[in-house]
This record gives sequence, structure tokens and C-alpha cells, in this order.
Amino acid sequence: MTGPPSGARPELTRSARRRTEAQRVTDGAPQEGVAIFRPAEKAVLVALHRDGVTSAEVDASLDELQLLVDTAGSESVARLVQKRGTPDIATFIGRGKVAELKGLASDLGADAAVFDDELSPAQQRNLEERLGVKVLDRTIVILDIFAQHASSREGRAQVELAQLGYLLPRLRGWGQALSRQAGGIGTRGPGETQLEVDRRKLNRRITKLRADLIDFERTRRLKTKDRERHGVPVVSLVGYTNAGKSTLLNRLTGADVFVADRLFATLDTTARRLALPDGREVVVTDTVGFVKKLPTQLVEAFKSTLEDTLSAGLLVHVVDGSHPEAEGQILAVDRVLDEIGAGAMPRLLVLNKADAADPDDLRGLQRHFGDAVVVSAVTGEGVGDLLAAVAARVPLDRRVVEALVPYDRAELVAMAHREGEVLKEDHGPDGTRIVASVGRAVGTALARYGPEDPWADDAGGHEPETG
Repeated sequence: MTGPPSGARPELTRSARRRTEAQRVTDGAPQEGVAIFRPAEKAVLVALHRDGVTSAEVDASLDELQLLVDTAGSESVARLVQKRGTPDIATFIGRGKVAELKGLASDLGADAAVFDDELSPAQQRNLEERLGVKVLDRTIVILDIFAQHASSREGRAQVELAQLGYLLPRLRGWGQALSRQAGGIGTRGPGETQLEVDRRKLNRRITKLRADLIDFERTRRLKTKDRERHGVPVVSLVGYTNAGKSTLLNRLTGADVFVADRLFATLDTTARRLALPDGREVVVTDTVGFVKKLPTQLVEAFKSTLEDTLSAGLLVHVVDGSHPEAEGQILAVDRVLDEIGAGAMPRLLVLNKADAADPDDLRGLQRHFGDAVVVSAVTGEGVGDLLAAVAARVPLDRRVVEALVPYDRAELVAMAHREGEVLKEDHGPDGTRIVASVGRAVGTALARYGPEDPWADDAGGHEPETG
């Protein structure tokens, strides 16, 4: 067997093929579904130490920013902290600190400065002019990571919408920055074609993306209604990024969702069925992870996906129990849940990574936040307790059904025993007369052989048939 002819193009990898086939609108607007890996840059991390904030909190936030920058494919070479009550309106950190930052970047050969807060367009433009290096903020780093990791059509559309929402007020001056500092964090997606994009084209693209997301949301709502019609409760895994939600989903359901020890490893919502100890089935969904200072653009773009949690019967809040900032991460997730209207929903706190956590820290978290289940998604420790806790909290949508089931439909009687509670059972010449407390799926099947359907008044109920 001969190899490819000389000069032939090698077979593309899956990611390269996806980039090559990415759709572009003909007028030069930004491309869809961008996921481009570029050479790492050297970046100086910059933070503002405001009044009322401890040094430990500033350091923890910078630690997380360093992880974000690393995940985006860059190298952090230094940190710079400015202590002042409020940001400088022109440069965020003030004229003197800008001069210090410029010298530090020059000495270390850094080609980017990454700020731990979102900069205004004017601040970003002023800093670019004075520093002579690319100026990025926490928001664009997170958007860049999302652009790398989004794989579904809906996920790519959501990320691009968030990118364009960030870029639109920054058109003035942003193109000059990109032309001077090609490549690096912040140039995925819209940045790559920024020199050819004007405000009119961006607005046109934003309008199209919003229309596409409405279509995606409509499809997702149909799936949700189908689950509700069949009486399948939904349990939604929520939590901080890298808390181990996908690993836990794999452990519970035997799924093969991609997992990695990095921030925002998975973005697309995954749903899998799970059998509970009491015989009921639930659908477990794994949603996008949260982070402190989550960009407003992302919350808005992913709002329809996040609002899927509102249809869940139970939120399982997964926490990295081994993280030194576990308490702060819990509060950050609570804030996002409040923002999308899920703050009052039934919730179960799960302290994950017990295999790596200090037992005293876990006990402290349990005391502080009340009833919490300790598990290790990696080893399986505590999974039985978690399943029992979920079963105890998932609402029982069971109703009593009476039916005379023909003997040739004996599987319905078996289902009632397996998935519900049989209250009375008699065998007669025409079949098995049964009274059972069951869920909607079994109940509507049994009701075809009974006098009435307990779900008949609900949407999707079936008219009973006697026989």
C-alpha cells in the first residue's frame, strides 16, 4: 500500500477539520465556532486591592486568574497589585503604577498585561497606548477559554454572541491593538477579523445569533416537556468550574462525558438517565460551571441554557471540598443561581473530592452549610449516600391508579411492582385487578384499563380505555 503522493495535504485532525469547515457569513463578519490554539504569550497579572478586601482574597483571585490564563494557553510571568480605594477612571491602576507595569513587562519580555477585573473600553485603549503591549482583562480571558471548549452548535453560538457583546463597545482602537499584537488571548473568534468588521456587520451578526439561539431554546423546551409528560424528574448538577461535576455524572450514570483537571473543560449541557435506589428514574443534567466575576455577556448568552435548571426538581450543588476557597466558591455559585431565578429551588450540597480533601475542612464546611453529602467521584466513596439523599429529595409525582389488567399485559403489573408501590392486587378470570401508587409513565399505561386517569387534567394526559 503506497502512501499519499508527494505534496498531498495530510489528513486533518477533527479539531482542524472543524475549524476549516466553520461557517462564515459572506460579508466578512466574525466566523462561527472558533477554536484556535495559538502559541503561549508571557503575561503580567494585574489586580486592584480595594478597601475592605483582604490580601488573602486578592491573592486567591489572582491564583484563579493565573489558572484561567494557563488554561487559555499563556504563561504568567509576574504579578502586580495596586492598593487604592477605587479604580482610576483613565488607567484603572493610576499613572505611577502604569509606569511600573511598563518597566516590569519590558524587563520580563511580557507581551500582555491581564487585569483581574473588566476594563472599560477607554481604560483598555489608554493602557494599550501607554504600555505598548496587549491589554486584556478577566472577561476576555474567560471568553477565549469558552471559544476553545465549545463544541456544539448552540455552545459555539452562545460563545460568539458573548464575544461580540464584549467587542461591540470596543471597536474603536481594538483593531489597532490586534494589528500590533497578533495572536494571543482575546483574538479568537471576532478578534481574528476585527480589522474588516464594522459596527453594522457586528449588529447584523448578533441579530442572527440571537435568532439561532431562540430556535435552540425552542427545541430544548420540547425535550423538557416530553420528560415532564412522561413523569421523569430532572436533577441538575451545578457548581463552580472544575468542581468535578462531569466526573460525578460519569460515576453516577456510567456516561463518558469528557473530563479534565482544568477550568471549563466542558461547556455543553449533557443529560443522562439515572436509576435511584427506590426504583425511580431521573434525568441528570450537567451544566456549564460557574466562576467568580463571571462575565455579564456569558450569563446573558448562556441564560437559556442556565434557565434549564429552573425545570429541575432538585439542584445538586457540587463543590470541590479540597479547594482552599471552597466557601467562597459556594457563595459565588449561589449568586449566579439567584441571578437566574433559581435561588429558592430545592438544593443538595455535595462536597466532592473527598479523596484529596482534609477531613477537618470537610467537617467545617458541613457545619457551616448544614446538611451536605461527602463524596469522591474518582473513588466512588459516598456515592451510595448521595443516591439515597437524592431519592429522599426528588419530589414524588405518584398517584393512585386502579386498573383491570389483561393477562396478556402482565408486564404492566410487573412495572407497577418495580417502579411504584402496589397497594392491592387480585387475580380474576378477566385479568389482574390492581391498585397501585405509581408515576406518570406507568400510571397512564395502567389507566387505559381502568375507570379514570389521575393525570387526565394535566397537559399531555391520556384518556383511559377500559377493557
